[in-house]
Amino acid sequence: MRLDKFLVACAVGSRTEVKNFLKSGRVTVNGKKEKSAKLQIDEETDEICFDGQKLDYEEFVYYMMNKPQGVISATEDPKHKTVLDLLDDYARAKEVFPVGRLDIDTHGLLLLTNDGKLAHALLSPKRHVDKTYLAQVKGIMTDTDVETFAKGIPLKDFTCQPAKLELVSIDTEKDQSLVRVTIAEGKFHQVKRMVAYCGKEVVDLQRLTMGTLTLDEDLKRGEWRRLSKEELEVLLESVQ
Repeated sequence: MRLDKFLVACAVGSRTEVKNFLKSGRVTVNGKKEKSAKLQIDEETDEICFDGQKLDYEEFVYYMMNKPQGVISATEDPKHKTVLDLLDDYARAKEVFPVGRLDIDTHGLLLLTNDGKLAHALLSPKRHVDKTYLAQVKGIMTDTDVETFAKGIPLKDFTCQPAKLELVSIDTEKDQSLVRVTIAEGKFHQVKRMVAYCGKEVVDLQRLTMGTLTLDEDLKRGEWRRLSKEELEVLLESVQ
């Protein structure tokens, strides 16, 4: 790997900043000052330091975010704030991206990584990775709706795979239902459209799980953290 690319990946600075740091002698390779951006280094065996601090290279990084409402699940958007805007410089330098998408008004679990192989495995229609949502619904969901979800709902543009609808709580006075929905696909507005097919309306939607990942209850909306070693191991095992 080129030295300048390594330094950018370690979030030392932009490519332009990195070249200036090299010129000013702030970077050492195996104890010697190095000024060539083009130098080929071995990120596994060479010791690269910036201002005397050893830099550790990670090829892939994995983050769990509690996505807030009003933020786009994209790497860039001309009109709205994106989930990348919530991350720090290091995460952005690693060129992470959201795995799948949550609608702008949907909140909850979102995985961000730069591991394209994992992302493809999780999103592949062949794998049927379960995703669970908690939905606040205007209207009373019934056992009949549970059966309708289980059969697979025919929408205008596609027929949903059989899905699991659980009635968490019913408030007849307020004409509201709290339900848990588990689907193995993730079409545009799918949960909202499935509920609408049953004659009700989703007024709040939160994703709780994706595959083996479960939203950390300690993460406030807009907060994020690295996956734990255990979470990552289980997740990678699940797609092998």
